[in-house]
Amino acid sequence: MLDIKLIRQNPNEVKEGLKKRNFDIGIIDKILGLDERRRHILKELEEGRAEINKRSKTIPSPSEIEELKKVKEKIKVLESEIELIEKDLNENLYQLSNLPLADVPVGKDERDNKILYEVGKKSDFKFEPKKHYEIGESLNIIDTERAAKVSGSRFGYLKGQAALLEFALLNFALKKLVKKGFIPIIPPVLIKEGMMKGMGYIDTEADKEERYFLEKDKQYLVGTSEQAIGPMYADEVLEEKVLPLRYIGFSSCFRREAGSYGKDVRGIMRVHQFDKLEMFSYSKPEESAKEHKFLLAVQEELVKELQLAYRVVQLSTGDLARPSAATFDIETWFPGLGEYKETHSCSNTTDFQSRRLNIRFRRKNGDLEFVHILNGTAVAMGRTILAILENYQQKDGSVKIPKVLKKYF
Repeated sequence: MLDIKLIRQNPNEVKEGLKKRNFDIGIIDKILGLDERRRHILKELEEGRAEINKRSKTIPSPSEIEELKKVKEKIKVLESEIELIEKDLNENLYQLSNLPLADVPVGKDERDNKILYEVGKKSDFKFEPKKHYEIGESLNIIDTERAAKVSGSRFGYLKGQAALLEFALLNFALKKLVKKGFIPIIPPVLIKEGMMKGMGYIDTEADKEERYFLEKDKQYLVGTSEQAIGPMYADEVLEEKVLPLRYIGFSSCFRREAGSYGKDVRGIMRVHQFDKLEMFSYSKPEESAKEHKFLLAVQEELVKELQLAYRVVQLSTGDLARPSAATFDIETWFPGLGEYKETHSCSNTTDFQSRRLNIRFRRKNGDLEFVHILNGTAVAMGRTILAILENYQQKDGSVKIPKVLKKYF
């Protein structure tokens, strides 16, 4: 949620930011109108209540009693009106996406994303490399056929060495991140409707289409563990000295993949359920840009140690998720597919989510401010396993284990 004071004081700045995100800026004028009406009514309410308070200190005459009745009736009308206006105002505020940071490239969609740099040497095979789903099937370690029988399309069983590979990746990344000060956490994967709304992932019908919702319980299955970690401190105040407060969460993630018809239909590249290690950070506002670069550096360190070639991409304004003010993706090279595929994402949502969830911190001087919230993939298990299968495949059909993972097998 954007700060109403920011919209009130700098409407043109807000409109310009939303324009970059291809957003209909007409809503800003509507919000300003509602805000002005709300403030006008609040003033009338204060005056009416002050009048009642003043007259209650004396014994009123019959005529004054009648006047007081009229004032009280007016207050009731104003209270009803302001309740409706505040509801309308909040609904409109919740429709706004976050404003992009100044260095985010302007664009309409993913085609306008900016490739920042490439790292590592692409695998040079003396044979025709297989695709990950061919390797998974031939080694009998990924079974989508039986998963489809049991659960439907876009599911898979990880078996044998593939399952062990996931646990090796989990232990490898956890050991590294705990040393860096991240607190391990296994969050719930079902969260309340209000908490998902607070995180900013069910504001539109398109957003809701991507989520699994349990109507009877009014709960959502998380699409990433950040959606359960973020609300932990809702309506709480953190102390400045604990920031940045970093977590590394592990959970299963659930996505409908509603907009991915026809994309990555073979194998487990794009599935409804997968496991992921997710970095999460609560930061001071002035340090969030630095924290964002730190999370990206940690991601790169993990990919480098796995000796996978990759490139870093900065998302354009047209490809940002609604809560994000800036996002970097890491795309890893898949030699069998002959293309880069996204394996990591890292976002700074500034105070967009903390304002909704009312998560603040207390400065040393006693002032309260909203924290900035950041998240970043440490390891998306399925896609990382697939990247390893393609990059470490051998001519005889076997797959080598990355050196850094051998001690975890």
